[in-house]
Amino acid sequence: MSKIIWSKIDEAPALATYSLLPIVNAFTNAAGVEVVTSDISLAGRVLAAMGLAEDELSKLGEVVLQEDGNIIKLPNISASVGQLKDCIAELQGQGYDIPNYPENPANADEEAIQAKYGVCLGSAVNPVLREGNSDRRAAAAVKKFAQNNPHKLRAFPDVPKSYVAHMEGNGDFFGNEKSVTVEKAQKVTIALNGKELTSVDALDGEILDGTFMSIAALNTFYKKTIEDAKSNDVLWSLHLKATMMKISDPIMFGHGFKAFFPEVFAKYADTFAELNVNPNQGMSDLEKKIAGHAQEAEIKAAFLGAVEADSPKIAMVDSDKGTTNFNASNDVIIDASMPVVVREGGKQWDRTGAAVECVAVVPDSTYGMFHAEMVADCVKNGQYDVATMGTMQNIGLMAQKAEEYGSHPTTFELAEAGTVTVTGSIDGEMMSFECEAGDIWRMSRTKDIPIKDWVRLTVERTGLEKVPAIFWLDENRAHDVQVKKKVDAYLKEFDTTGLDIQFMNVTNATRFTNARVREGKMTIAVTGNVLRDHLTDMYPILELGTSAKMLSIVPLLAGGGLYETGAGGSAPKHVDQFLAEGHLRWDSLGEILALAESLRFLGNKHSDAKLSALTAALDIANDGYLDNNKEPGRKCGQPDNKASHFFVAQYWAKALAEGDNAELAAKFAPVAKALIENEETIMAELLAVEGQAQDVGGYFHPNDAKASAAMRPSATLNAIIDAI
Repeated sequence: MSKIIWSKIDEAPALATYSLLPIVNAFTNAAGVEVVTSDISLAGRVLAAMGLAEDELSKLGEVVLQEDGNIIKLPNISASVGQLKDCIAELQGQGYDIPNYPENPANADEEAIQAKYGVCLGSAVNPVLREGNSDRRAAAAVKKFAQNNPHKLRAFPDVPKSYVAHMEGNGDFFGNEKSVTVEKAQKVTIALNGKELTSVDALDGEILDGTFMSIAALNTFYKKTIEDAKSNDVLWSLHLKATMMKISDPIMFGHGFKAFFPEVFAKYADTFAELNVNPNQGMSDLEKKIAGHAQEAEIKAAFLGAVEADSPKIAMVDSDKGTTNFNASNDVIIDASMPVVVREGGKQWDRTGAAVECVAVVPDSTYGMFHAEMVADCVKNGQYDVATMGTMQNIGLMAQKAEEYGSHPTTFELAEAGTVTVTGSIDGEMMSFECEAGDIWRMSRTKDIPIKDWVRLTVERTGLEKVPAIFWLDENRAHDVQVKKKVDAYLKEFDTTGLDIQFMNVTNATRFTNARVREGKMTIAVTGNVLRDHLTDMYPILELGTSAKMLSIVPLLAGGGLYETGAGGSAPKHVDQFLAEGHLRWDSLGEILALAESLRFLGNKHSDAKLSALTAALDIANDGYLDNNKEPGRKCGQPDNKASHFFVAQYWAKALAEGDNAELAAKFAPVAKALIENEETIMAELLAVEGQAQDVGGYFHPNDAKASAAMRPSATLNAIIDAI
């Protein structure tokens, strides 16, 4: 029996799995495919780090290196310190004997505990599993549905004031970057003033980048944008990615927090030091630290007074709850938050819930240039038309941790001023940087094999689609210069006859792509890993309303496949709604599309007619899901995620019953009949729980029995599925 591994993860997609997976297994078992789960949730990783559970992530790291590896990977939490602490507290409450997370280790034991928990922070999962490059695109049926049923994009004002601010010159990571290609494998040491920070084993042909963010330049930039926001009467909002860039971006967030409230932080510096307040963790953590302190009310009043009097308005994460942009570093994830700015006509929400124009602050110009051009394009040309706009496909360089900025052990907040050197055991000094205390220095790595595969995948997709493919490579960026040398060489190894393959910097590539999008045309964006993250949320959210409906296929270098199901940025709000009123609005279309690709991979690999029939029927079911608009409703009382799964099962069974495979047709004809004839009863049973609060036993670590009962409330549907 063939095997597909379905990742057990977090929040809304984890809840949806309790309903969807029994249906999936009932169908796939009929074609000799078993779908098994692997727990890589935050709670699962925490327990594994403490030796209380199997290390499923490491096991999956071995699967992606196998020729027949086949994994469906749902979106997982990339944890901040705050989320990690909340998860630990929940597990402790469930009876697990695990220690608290020591934010400021006082001894060797606490340092060891912090190190164990540290592997759970940030983008811990993706670097392990992404042993291939990314092929992300909208399925034709999904794109057609979006055009026929356009979601709302709000018009930009006639005289727009919104814009994106990013750093320029030599202060940020882009401006300070240096890059080398290592010709011979060797040990490479990173040192500050001659004291080793860490070392890496570089491979033949590997590209090494070194760069730093000047904190002095960053604070100057923050101060200017705050003044600009105030004078232009627009909201000020900071857009970072502390979840993935777990070292650099929380620090940059903390500096932004302090820059917005300089007088408050100066006045209460001694109190904050006494209470171990860390601005990198935001206002929510600060409020916890000052709770019960004699100055608590005074400090809260000082922050509120600063917002009302001396500062520009701050963008809100949740106006109803009074949650600002500074609540926690992980609340605003740039690749999810910036598409909202564009979608809403250059606006975000203020304290009153009103939509107000903003200056979106994106410090690092490496990808700030992309977001600046996206907003500038709409300011110049107006909002997009969802019914006619074209599409962006992306080929992303990410295999073997390529360009995994910030989620690796080569990022440092420098303890002292001086010289950072990068020195090879064979080549000697490769790079050096003059830095100040507090600057953020980092190295990223890009291996040779992933680049060749990236070029191969680009040529393959360009040949199939017959549209322009643009490598987003900038001749003025050190890293891109090294990458382009390799791309130029590898392109000669493939037949590119008749293919339109070009090279452009970020701004020009964005303009080129957007012009074609406005003409209803398709363009393939070929980017590095960091830009991949931004593009594959921005364009799908504008085109489809969500990035969760994108096909995200990772052809693994070893021959297997990893099928990612889209972003989960809205998942926490979905869970809150479900727990309060039993309505889960998470759309599982991403999982179902990924399943179809996973089954297609197996069917093609093994020339299995039954598997091919199962996949073809699922394709029909997916079309039916879209054509009949069976995505979950947003409001309690409407059919939700559970109902969507029922209709997928009904359409899938009907397609099999009417299909060419006689064995599957015979097996599923009575299933289809039962699902169709009992539709009214099943829907009544599913809707009967709408409006009822749900207890699943935990947010991070649900009780399987309770969660299954909550997500499978239809006895009629369960009986039909379980009898297959």
